[in-house]
Amino acid sequence: MQEMKIWFNGKMVKEEDAKISVFDHGLLYGDGCFEGIRFYSGKVFRLEDHIKRLFDCMRYLMIELPWSFDEVCEATKEAVAGSGLEDGYIRLIVTRGVGDLGLDPRNCPCPSMVIIARTIALYPPEMYENGLKVITSSYRRPTPDAFCQQVKSLNYLNSILAKVECIQHGAGEALILNSVGNVAECTGDNIFIVKDGVVATPPVTEGALNGITRCAVIDICVELGIPVKESVMNRFDVITADECFLTGTAAEVIAVSELDCRPIGTGQAGPITQKIRMRYQALVRE
Repeated sequence: MQEMKIWFNGKMVKEEDAKISVFDHGLLYGDGCFEGIRFYSGKVFRLEDHIKRLFDCMRYLMIELPWSFDEVCEATKEAVAGSGLEDGYIRLIVTRGVGDLGLDPRNCPCPSMVIIARTIALYPPEMYENGLKVITSSYRRPTPDAFCQQVKSLNYLNSILAKVECIQHGAGEALILNSVGNVAECTGDNIFIVKDGVVATPPVTEGALNGITRCAVIDICVELGIPVKESVMNRFDVITADECFLTGTAAEVIAVSELDCRPIGTGQAGPITQKIRMRYQALVRE
């Protein structure tokens, strides 16, 4: 059996040797960003889209890697090859690097990058047929003037607290609203609803990440001739929808059966959701 290795600052190393310093600003302050990427049959899905978003986030955070765009793409492929897996999940992490016990980023002369390729299964298979039970979290997405949701930063505390809340309520996911009560997204997934044959998802200006899977699903709707739009929505719109589903790199496409103990549609994965999910499953293998 092939030993699984991790890409760590320019070389493939054993898992036990992939270690960061306790003075790394990613650990001390959540100072960095990441990408979650999937690979299927050894091929990375929409690799360049993910790495472009990573570089956009680094530009926003003013982190400059010693590796180029193309080198990061190749490093990601190398990490996949080193995992020995055909299908799996990639976590690419960039930190500002080792510094002092202080916020000043000038004390971090060299950023770090780690690329992990492993298996992942967020939900059991039956949930993709029966749908997730979702609650509305009491935690809200920060306003854009406080924190830009387009940055996939290492600080995911807002989502983690919402995830803890949904676990305490026995739900599979938590819906997160923005500061004015409109739907933003879930803890790690974008949300879509279907009403009268039209697929809709909140605009990224409402506090949602412009997910790669979100974009792929919009492309699929256009390809299949399914009307799709961005639309501001609230809990009423979700509860009264004919169908609802979530999208994310790890979750892929998964139906929502109920929100806050209220069934959505038939309470199972609807026909448009299933159609989109089947096309997505085929797309990632092409």
